[in-house]
Amino acid sequence: MTLRDTNIAKLQHETFDVLILGGGINGAVSAAALATKGAKVALIDKGDFAGVTSSNSSNLAWGGIKYLENFDFLLVNKLCKSRNHLMKSYPSTVQEIRFFTSIQKGFRLPVIFVYFGTLLYWLIGRFFTQAPRYLSKNQINVKEPIVNTQNVKAGFEYSDCYLYDNDARFVFNFIRSSLNFGCIATNYVESLGAKRESNLWTIDAKDNISGQRFQIKAKALINACGPLTDQHNLITQQKTAHHHAFSKGIHLMVNKITDNSRVLAFFASDGRLFFVIPMGPKTCIGTTDTQVKDPITQITDEDRQFVLDNVNALLNLPTPLTKKDIIAERCGVRPLAIKQADTHSDWLKLSRKHAIDTNKKDQHLSIFGGKLTDCINVGNEVVKRLQNMGIHFPYPEKKWYGEPHNSVKEEYLHQSKLLNLDSLTHSSSSEPLTSRLWRRYGANALGLLENIRNDPRDAELLIENAEYTRCEIEQAAQREMIIKLEDFLRRRSKIALVVSKEDLRNSPGLLEACHILFGEEAQEKYDEYFESN
Repeated sequence: MTLRDTNIAKLQHETFDVLILGGGINGAVSAAALATKGAKVALIDKGDFAGVTSSNSSNLAWGGIKYLENFDFLLVNKLCKSRNHLMKSYPSTVQEIRFFTSIQKGFRLPVIFVYFGTLLYWLIGRFFTQAPRYLSKNQINVKEPIVNTQNVKAGFEYSDCYLYDNDARFVFNFIRSSLNFGCIATNYVESLGAKRESNLWTIDAKDNISGQRFQIKAKALINACGPLTDQHNLITQQKTAHHHAFSKGIHLMVNKITDNSRVLAFFASDGRLFFVIPMGPKTCIGTTDTQVKDPITQITDEDRQFVLDNVNALLNLPTPLTKKDIIAERCGVRPLAIKQADTHSDWLKLSRKHAIDTNKKDQHLSIFGGKLTDCINVGNEVVKRLQNMGIHFPYPEKKWYGEPHNSVKEEYLHQSKLLNLDSLTHSSSSEPLTSRLWRRYGANALGLLENIRNDPRDAELLIENAEYTRCEIEQAAQREMIIKLEDFLRRRSKIALVVSKEDLRNSPGLLEACHILFGEEAQEKYDEYFESN
């Protein structure tokens, strides 16, 4: 039996302290925090982990500089503290990156005023990052000639941070951590509804792969369904102080635009922030900010054209980008927490701050909003709320987040040197295999070293341009609950974001990877992926 099969059986025959609905960032950190502290936890998601909003972000974990314009200093202070703590807790994964911003002539605010805003941002951020710098038009031309300065007045450079791998991988690592501490988590299992009887929740669940229906029992229920939170609360008749408004954001992946590893930030033609973000061998451009009513949305030709028009106007490209240059796309909604009574809010001014509504009588939590930057706070707050509801934690002081202790990393690095690991893989990447494996897997990378010692072929890259070795795919097959090829290519890795579908189809290593991941179902899963995409 696979890990998923085993967990589905356990879901049916055990009673849990807490059941979490949703495996996005809010559900993932809740599961990791609760399981580490000793609670008996289960988590289900109707699709794959991090399958919606949490796999369609800008890959940035930032302190909310844009909220300074609304004078929301308390929120910026909180987010900067969260950003700094995240960077200290995950130094291999969440890293500082410079933002290079140019201000067009006629912008609504004077350049010097915006620059003073970056200094204030640095101050609120407790000088944790490099200092901002004012940039004249000539300095912009020298440092980043790709920027079109024809209509630029001046600019500045400041720091925030980004996720070195993709957002979905960051989220899944919390799921994997919760599994290590006994959480029973599974993807592609949907809640069809839930009832509260005799101080216990009974959830009607459906396995969306096999079609099997069964029930799950838990003392407390956490609705972390992201954009679908309101829909599930309607089913369970939960009245909350908040609900969601939705903002659609899209990103387009294209070939690398500049070799400089910095984010180019602009104000788009509609006055909103627009980014050109490095992503390995490619560049991610966007985003839109469009109000929508449906929590599940799709990219449109108008969205694509907006991004292409802006990037072509703002950059000195050898040839303008067209739809033919798009390698991959990301599209999702940002769920914005809004109070039920507030029906007239300017949604463009709504922040991504989270809100957790509690029904103590029913032992029910609903998590609204939230973002990657603030995820540790969400996990800690969920623990406190459930403690107040009477859920017992045998190890309340146990830390649930962060990279392994330095002694573990030193042991890994020493073993890597003895193995001469970086010489075993021929790769065009500037990043050594040693650091890449540690960043992705932490302490579990020690097991990969053992596999490579036993068979040096395990260090071979299996998919061209993808930077994934054979042993990583073998580990993914055993430990990462991959049900569809898209789960691996799009969410456990960022392969589908940086390798075109045509190149993937022509890669002989991909079908071999499918045999490792799916065994006898390899060809079926391979065909399913390319048909659905």
